[in-house]
Amino acid sequence: MQHRLDKALSHKGFTLIEIMVVLFMIGLAVAVVMLNYSGTDYDKLLRKQAQRFQVVFDMASDYAVLNQMQLGLRLEPEKSQYYFMYLNDQDKWRPIDNDKLFSEHQLQEDFYLELELDDLPWLAEDSLFDSGIFDEELSVSNESTSIGEEEEEEPEPPQIFIFSSGEFTPFSVTFKFEPQFGDADPVYFRVNGHEYTPLELEGPLEFL
Repeated sequence: MQHRLDKALSHKGFTLIEIMVVLFMIGLAVAVVMLNYSGTDYDKLLRKQAQRFQVVFDMASDYAVLNQMQLGLRLEPEKSQYYFMYLNDQDKWRPIDNDKLFSEHQLQEDFYLELELDDLPWLAEDSLFDSGIFDEELSVSNESTSIGEEEEEEPEPPQIFIFSSGEFTPFSVTFKFEPQFGDADPVYFRVNGHEYTPLELEGPLEFL
């Protein structure tokens, strides 16, 4: 009787192999979670965002030249988004909302944008405003507007101009991953434009 009891109790425990299998599965699950939230993964995602911006801007520049249009790029850093604009026949800036490629693009959570324009060549004496299309406040001149006329609210003008000649406003846009929570390290990529395409991509950068 005692022999049968001992035999029954021996079957209720776990063998060494079963314990090793369970530990392996737990380790695998932890590895998957760490992979999904690691800096390397966010590095790849942020790089894709920066590369998308680089490619789409180059395409917009080509589009402006081929169609002899004045285009612009508007960035909204506080909203982590950007979109392209065009100058219509009335010399007014309008968002391009009928083309998914050039319309509003939203970055994912914890991804941010930063635009740098200060101290760049286009702000010097021989600026691109000499054409008369734009005033010094980055907006279309409204001298012809009659006082008292009611007009719809105008959208904000672009910070970066893309001219039909292929020239554009020199700029630098930094793509940032700065998590609000967790232990993931920040990641940075920078896209630089020097008057003509193609744009240059830097990164990943450890710090700004």
